[in-house]
Amino acid sequence: MHRTMVNQVMNPTEAASSSPLWVDGWYQFSGRIPSPNCGPRPVGAAVDLIVLHCISLPPGQYGGNEVPLLFTNQLAWNQHPYFQSIQGLEVSSHYYIRRHGELLQFVSCHDRAWHAGISSYHGRGNCNDHSIGIELEGVEGGSFEDCQYETLVGLCAAILQRHPITDIVGHEHIAPLRKTDPGKGFDWALLQQGLGLTSQYFPAGVLSRNDA
Repeated sequence: MHRTMVNQVMNPTEAASSSPLWVDGWYQFSGRIPSPNCGPRPVGAAVDLIVLHCISLPPGQYGGNEVPLLFTNQLAWNQHPYFQSIQGLEVSSHYYIRRHGELLQFVSCHDRAWHAGISSYHGRGNCNDHSIGIELEGVEGGSFEDCQYETLVGLCAAILQRHPITDIVGHEHIAPLRKTDPGKGFDWALLQQGLGLTSQYFPAGVLSRNDA
């Protein structure tokens, strides 16, 4: 039987009146579900990269607790044939944004989540060491909901205020031989416009127009 997932999302009014925006790397507008799949960042590592992913379990099925269960090592491998193909996988992401915009956090931004795998960007490897991973509930190449973009923009804006972010990329850009997410259905221009950033923050070619 699946365990009940902890979800303690506060609304903005409650959060603003009760606690600071960040506490030990945890963002107050997210539900907190700590994952064991994490570790310390290298000493002196600057968090300067945001990596966007997408995931759904089973692929294309939305609304269940399978992703949080995977990130907390509680997924029942025998409940679906697809799960047996990833059996034993120990992964996590800092954040997960559901189709209806709900935000969950699994790892403190002070720590290293296990989301990028073998990776490199601008000649620097081991992207987990200096990145924050954000998973969107969806499928590679598929579209995402407006409320997911709204949550993503708010989260990225808060991260940009907290960390010296220089790049926002997809998993496909740091592991191009292995990964294709979030894929062609992700609207990079919408994210750029929502954040008010120049094109230098994003991978070459992903924007439909140049705001540099």
